[in-house]
Amino acid sequence: MAEAHQAVAFQFTITPEGIDLQLSYQALNQIYLSGLRSWKKRVSRMRNSVIKGVYPASPSSWLFVVIATLVTMYMHSDPSMGLIAKIQQHLPLSLNVSLSAQGQTVVSALVFSTLLWLSLILALRFCLKLLLSYHQWMFERHGQISNTTKVWTLVRLFSSRKPLLYSYQTSLPHLPVPAIKDTLSRYLESVRPLLSDVEFKQMTELASQFESTLGNRLQRYLKLKALWATNYVSDWWEEYVYLRSRSPIMVNSNYYGMDFLYVTPTPLQAARAGNTITALLLYRRKVNREELKPSRVPGTVIPLCAAQCERMFNTTRTPGAETDVLQHWQDSEFVAVYHNGRYFRLWVYCAGRLLSPREIEYQIQRILDDSSPPQPGEEKLGALTAGDRIPWSQMRKQYFTSGVNKRSLDVIEKAAFFVTLDDEEQGMRGEDPVKNLDCYAKSLLHGKCYDRWFDKSFSIVIYKNGKNGLNAEHSWADAPTVAHLWEYTLATDAFQLGYTEDGHCKGQVDRSLPHPQRLVWDIPSEVQAQVQRSLAVAQALADDVDCHVFPFRDFGKGRIKKLRISPDAFIQISLQLAYYRDRGGFCLTYEASMTRLFREGRTETVRSCSNESCDFVKALEGGEQCRRLFQLASEKHQNLYRLAMTGAGIDRHLFCLYVVSKYLGVESSFLKQVLSEPWRLSTSQTPVQQMELFDLKNHPDFISLGGGFGPVADDGYGVSYIIVGEDMINFHVSSKYSCSETVSKIFISLLNLFHLSRRLVRACKTVAYMQLK
Repeated sequence: MAEAHQAVAFQFTITPEGIDLQLSYQALNQIYLSGLRSWKKRVSRMRNSVIKGVYPASPSSWLFVVIATLVTMYMHSDPSMGLIAKIQQHLPLSLNVSLSAQGQTVVSALVFSTLLWLSLILALRFCLKLLLSYHQWMFERHGQISNTTKVWTLVRLFSSRKPLLYSYQTSLPHLPVPAIKDTLSRYLESVRPLLSDVEFKQMTELASQFESTLGNRLQRYLKLKALWATNYVSDWWEEYVYLRSRSPIMVNSNYYGMDFLYVTPTPLQAARAGNTITALLLYRRKVNREELKPSRVPGTVIPLCAAQCERMFNTTRTPGAETDVLQHWQDSEFVAVYHNGRYFRLWVYCAGRLLSPREIEYQIQRILDDSSPPQPGEEKLGALTAGDRIPWSQMRKQYFTSGVNKRSLDVIEKAAFFVTLDDEEQGMRGEDPVKNLDCYAKSLLHGKCYDRWFDKSFSIVIYKNGKNGLNAEHSWADAPTVAHLWEYTLATDAFQLGYTEDGHCKGQVDRSLPHPQRLVWDIPSEVQAQVQRSLAVAQALADDVDCHVFPFRDFGKGRIKKLRISPDAFIQISLQLAYYRDRGGFCLTYEASMTRLFREGRTETVRSCSNESCDFVKALEGGEQCRRLFQLASEKHQNLYRLAMTGAGIDRHLFCLYVVSKYLGVESSFLKQVLSEPWRLSTSQTPVQQMELFDLKNHPDFISLGGGFGPVADDGYGVSYIIVGEDMINFHVSSKYSCSETVSKIFISLLNLFHLSRRLVRACKTVAYMQLK
C-alpha cells in the first residue's frame, strides 16, 4: 500500500560490497516534525505543571519576594529574624570556600525567600480550600446574607488571576462522609410517600437496627477511606456501577447529544465531518494546553472539578471477564472512521501540523468515494461492543491479541475518537418532523447496533444530509462534561470555522496527502458467529426502546422565574404530576445532581418525589387551592438539590456502605432492600450555554436539542430536559415498548406535560401567570 511505503524512513540491502543504505529524507522530515510537536507538548505540560503547582500565586511572584527580601536587607533590616544567618551557617563547605561573605549572604537570602514564597503559597492554598469548603451560601435567601457569607466572598480575590483548567484541583475540598444518622433520616423521609404505614414502619425498624448494629462499623471503614482517598465515592462508583456491569452498554449506559434543531450549517457530509473533527481536535488542544477556563457554578466564581476532562480523548473501555477497564493514551494523531461496513484510519496531523478543515473534508470524501467492499466479518464487527460484555471479552482475548486483528483494533482503541459516516438522513425534516426527531434520537442512541464503536469515550455520527450527533460512553464522565465539549464543537463549527458559499470547508488542500488507511481484518467463523449473537441481543434491545423528543416552545425559564420559582423545581413537580396522571401513583424518582464542588466529584441523586410534591399533586387533582403547597414543594426540591450538591445526599453514602459490607462479607437486609429499589422515573437536566460562545438572542435558530438516554427501569421512563435560553425547554423521553403501562400512554403523559403545568400555575392563582397567556 502506498501509505505504508511512505511511512518507511529508510531502506537497506546487503550486497557483496556491504550495506547499501537508502534514506527517505521526506519520511525523516516527517519524523522530525512529529517529534518536534511531541517535545513542544512536553514543554507545555511542564510549564503548566509549574503554573498549577504555585497557584493561586504566580511563578513571577517568587522574584517579587526575592527583591523585597534583598531590598529590606539593603536597608539594614533582617526580615528573616535571624533565619538567613542560620541558613548561612549551614551552607555546604564548597560554597563557603568559593563565595565571599556577601555572596553567601545573597545565597542564604535566596534560600530564605524561596522558603518564604512556598510557605505563602501553602497558606494561600489553605485559605482558598477553606473558602471553597464553605457551602452555606447556597442555602441563604436573597437579601438575607449572613456575615460569614460576606467574608466568604473574599474567594473572588483568588479568581482575579487567569487560572488554567486544572489550577483549582488541589484546592478543592474532599467529599465529606455524612453522619449515618442524618443519611438514614433523609432516606426514611424520601420513601415515606411511597410506602404504606405498615411498610414504612417495617423500613423504619430495619433502618434503626442497621444504625445500631452494622451501620456504625461500616461507617468507620468509610471514614478511613475518606481520609486516605481523594474521593470516597468516585472510584467505587466508576467500577461497580459502570465497569462491572456485564449487560450491554448500548442504550443501558451510553447517552447521546444532538445537532442544532433548526439549522444545518452545510448539507455536505464530508464538509460537516471536516469542521466537526477539526473543532473537536481544537478542543483537545485546549484541554492539553489547559487553556479552557475552569467550569464554575452558574452565576458565581466557584470552580468545579475538571478531572473528568483528563480522559475525554484517546480513551477506550476494554471488556473483561469480570470488569471492564478504561484505557487512556497520552496522545493520538489519528481518528478511526467507519463507512459502509469498512474501517479506516484517518491521520489528522501531517508534518507536525493539524490538517485544515478543508484537508480533512478532502480525506473524508476519499473515504466516501471508496467503493471497496467490506472484508469478511468486518461490516458488523462493532456489534461486539453493543452486546453483552463477557462474550466480547472472550472474543477479544482469543482473537484480537495478536496479528492483523490486534493492529487494527489498536487503531480504533487508540484513536482520538470514533467517527461514523452514516448513510441515512436525519433531523427535524419532511412531512412528519415530530416522528423524524424521534428517529433521529434512536439513531444516535443505538444506530444499526453495529455501525458505532460503543466502547470509545465518544463517537461522532455524521449523516448524509449534513446533520451530526454524538454517542458517549458513560463510565469516564457525566453528561455536563460531554455537553461542554459538544457545545464548543457546534459553536466552533458554525461561527468560527464556517463554510464557503457552496458548503465546503474553508482552507487549502495538500493533494499529496496519503489516502486514509483501510484497516485489515482476519475474522474467523467463530467470531462472525458471536457477532451475529451479539447483534441479535443488541437489536432486541434497540427495537424495544421508544424515544420521543419534545421541543416545548410555549414558555421557558424566563417566565417561570417571574413566579419566583426555580425552573428545575417547576419541571420536576410537573413531571411528578404527569407521572401521577399516567400511572395513578408516585414512584422513586432519580434526578442527577453534580458533586463537582469537591475534588473528583461526579454525581449524587436528588430524590425529587418528596412528601411536599406528593401533597401538592394530590391537592391539585382534588381541585383544592394549593398555592402554599406548591411553594413548599418547590422550596423542598431546591433544598434537596443543594444538599446533594454539598455532599449531604443519600444514595452515594448508602452505596458506599453497601460496598464496604461486601468487602467485609457481611449482609445487611436494609442496604440490600435500599439498593434493589427501581428508579421508574429517571431524570436529568443537561446544562447548555456553559461557554457562551455565541448569543442565543442574536442567533435564535442555533438552538441545540441537547441529548438523552435510555430508560433505567423496564417499566419506567428516562427523561432528559434542557432549558434553552429564556423561552424554550427541550425534552427527551424514553421507555420500552415491552411495557404496556408506559408505551401506550407515554405520548399523552409527556405531550400534555406543560398543559398540566399551566393548570398547576393557574391553581396557584399567581398574578405573574397572567403574563404567560
